[in-house]
Amino acid sequence: MSNVITLVLGGGRGQRLYPLTKFRSKPAVPLAGKYRLIDIPLSNCINSGLNRIYVLTQFLSVSLHRHIRRTYAFDAFDGGFVELLAAQQTNEATDKWFQGTADAVRQHIRYIQQSGTDYVLILSGDQLYRMDYQEMIRTHRESKADVTIAALPVDRAEAAGFGIMRLDDSGAVVGFLEKPKTEQELAHVRTDPGWIDKRGINSRGRDCLASMGIYLFNRDRLVDVLTKTDYRDFGKEIFPASIRTHRVQVHLFDGYWEDIGTIKAFYQANIDLCRREPAFDISSALAPIYTRARFLAPSKIEGTTIRESLISDGCTIEDGAVIKNSIIGLRCHIGRNVTIRNSVVMGNDFYQTPDEIAADRAAGVPLLSIGEGSVIDGAIVDKNCRIGRNVRVINESGVQDTDDNGASMVRDGILVVPKEVTLPDGWRMTV
Repeated sequence: MSNVITLVLGGGRGQRLYPLTKFRSKPAVPLAGKYRLIDIPLSNCINSGLNRIYVLTQFLSVSLHRHIRRTYAFDAFDGGFVELLAAQQTNEATDKWFQGTADAVRQHIRYIQQSGTDYVLILSGDQLYRMDYQEMIRTHRESKADVTIAALPVDRAEAAGFGIMRLDDSGAVVGFLEKPKTEQELAHVRTDPGWIDKRGINSRGRDCLASMGIYLFNRDRLVDVLTKTDYRDFGKEIFPASIRTHRVQVHLFDGYWEDIGTIKAFYQANIDLCRREPAFDISSALAPIYTRARFLAPSKIEGTTIRESLISDGCTIEDGAVIKNSIIGLRCHIGRNVTIRNSVVMGNDFYQTPDEIAADRAAGVPLLSIGEGSVIDGAIVDKNCRIGRNVRVINESGVQDTDDNGASMVRDGILVVPKEVTLPDGWRMTV
């Protein structure tokens, strides 16, 4: 599909994902032990035959740039690319950062104006799902739409968390309401479940169609709206305006989809991957998820009890450890008699050398590991953390939120240990 350009939006500050975004952008946040969030939309593109991709970045983007450069290199004869478009001074905007999703595209409009481009696909860099974009392109062409948007059927209880669309019988979007809450508002944007059923998707009584924030534009239509308006955001401005002036078609989708916008959503999405039959199959052979090849050794596991968990490459797990319903990231060293339950442990970016280990032991500093007898339960441990012996990483007080005290913080009831933190022997959370 050489006539399609894909733009993946790298996101803003990601404050709702803090402290995971303390040192990185949202799309660079690790996922499922060995991936990053950006791998999801990029893998969907590759599996859909779309290989002309730009990633727009701005906030704390160094690790994201490094990951993309090391991972996504196409054959010289293929013509494909994944290129980074960082915020920069341009003739279109000489003195400001991106002011929103549409403004980010506007500042790089020259890249979608290149010859041979008919369609522009706009994606988010922080969603977990698997989609064949060819099906969306087919919907767009067959309906002769100017804009096509992906929509997920949801029930009324969920509708308050989404932008909900109202359709006509042909599937054209004729109305849009952001996060409807009252029965009167819901009635205004309701879709007949029978209409959904007739289009090959089992509605199961769901009567609201939620925007997934995935847009396909005719290139000329997108250029026109970006150059003739000062709209800053696709979801809040360009999409509603397009409904009034152009044909906007819905593309129905009914697979797993999760917006990883909060600590709670991130935690639950990871933990759900540990199920015996997860809703999202991360190991699909038909549509694999790509990431950086690291050439790590197999994990070494000694006398350990592991249940419904994902263990990444390069780990050492010592005798007596118990791991249940958890994600264990790359290069983890888990000591004797450690217990990890319902947790996401992101692992390490490197191994310590023998000299570094000897120096840390001499200084009485915890190693880059999880020390003997420690317990981690219902928590997220970011990368490169040093956890001493008999540490309790548990929100034992059941608090919902705390400030970042340097060693830990609680968001949505989930205890988070930020990147590169050291927890000394015997540490436990205090409020």
